[in-house]
Amino acid sequence: MMLNDKTLEELNALNNGTLMEHLSMEYIKVDKEGIIAKMPVNKTTFQPDGILHGGANLALAETVAGLGSSLLVDLSKYSVRGAQVSANHIGSTRSGYVFAFGTIIHKGLNTHVWNIDIKDEKDKPLSSCRITNIIVVK
Repeated sequence: MMLNDKTLEELNALNNGTLMEHLSMEYIKVDKEGIIAKMPVNKTTFQPDGILHGGANLALAETVAGLGSSLLVDLSKYSVRGAQVSANHIGSTRSGYVFAFGTIIHKGLNTHVWNIDIKDEKDKPLSSCRITNIIVVK
């Protein structure tokens, strides 16, 4: 399956029945510059004291990086797997949406490294993430 010829609607439909659907993640821009996705801040993404859970941000970041790498390989020959995730949580929010801005910083034959910055609706930085995906032969 090749993803690079799919519309945003088709890419979002791939999330049906997954964690991404459960957390209401949505791709809003996919182009050669990078990927932007959004996720609501609500009871499904809160930690117990009512702020956005850092793990929800990590799930959003890994989702963006995973889609990005999937767009760059022939999925009939290769699989994309997350190999390493790191993040610095530098802000918090209690409402609205968060936006993940993903750009690839290394595209090797076997690994892709992505930078994902997550911000709130007012452009306040919340998390800075680095994701390494491994590209494996099927």
